[in-house]
Amino acid sequence: MSMLYEDKKKADDPEELACSWDWHVRRKVAWSSEASEKILEQLSRDSSQWVREAVAGNARTPVAVLARLAGDSSGFVRAAVALNGRASAGILDLLAGDEMTDYDSTLQKNRYLVKEAAAKSPHIDPSTLDFLARDPDEHVRAAAASNPRLPRQAMSRMAKDVFWEVRNNLARNPSTPQDLLAYLSQDRIMDVRATAAGNPSTPAEALAVLASDKSWEVREALAKNTHLDSQILADMGGHWSWMVRVAVAENPHTPPETLKRLAEDPDQSVQKAARSRIG
Repeated sequence: MSMLYEDKKKADDPEELACSWDWHVRRKVAWSSEASEKILEQLSRDSSQWVREAVAGNARTPVAVLARLAGDSSGFVRAAVALNGRASAGILDLLAGDEMTDYDSTLQKNRYLVKEAAAKSPHIDPSTLDFLARDPDEHVRAAAASNPRLPRQAMSRMAKDVFWEVRNNLARNPSTPQDLLAYLSQDRIMDVRATAAGNPSTPAEALAVLASDKSWEVREALAKNTHLDSQILADMGGHWSWMVRVAVAENPHTPPETLKRLAEDPDQSVQKAARSRIG
């Protein structure tokens, strides 16, 4: 009985598991939120890049270990370091110049994964982020455009970026100034206008214009904006698209009279959304 107990104890012992012959087991230990710094230090030198990647992504990994992994031979490990909330501004500054690429079969092109990861970090220095916002690769610029730490000057430049995903991420950014959101709300690409329509910081004047947008997708996104004027919501309650009407019914600022009308809507999804609000 005692031998069985000892075997079970060993099977649950993180230090024993960290020495397992199976890299999947070691990787699981490296991901654990309960892994000790000693074990993370040990696994950060593992022969498997996927174990080292797990260490690089663990929120408990010491900064000194992250600094060493920032120079790892595997780009996936370096990208995980960039995404780790404990990565210092100095580490991110180093990774901002990383040229590791990975082939994306969907896009049929290489993507700069480490630089993208660094551009998304909430701890990156604004000057380093501005550097990445000028990167030749559109996906790196798009990642930078989504970061709230992006400097105003860079935002003004990126609002006119030729790549629509850059503009779309800027329209979603909670730090984008109102004048730029108003500009993006007139973008030729529907997705960008829809994203601007859903941003709670978009000015009321721009939202009023978007209420007449030719795209129902834009109006649906607009109807979900909790900062939208109640009168506009009431008017949109009569839109031909049931998806727009559902969005109106789910908005907490929709007037009671509009909800009552939508509760009798011909579409069952609209009825259900409105009646759940009425109670």
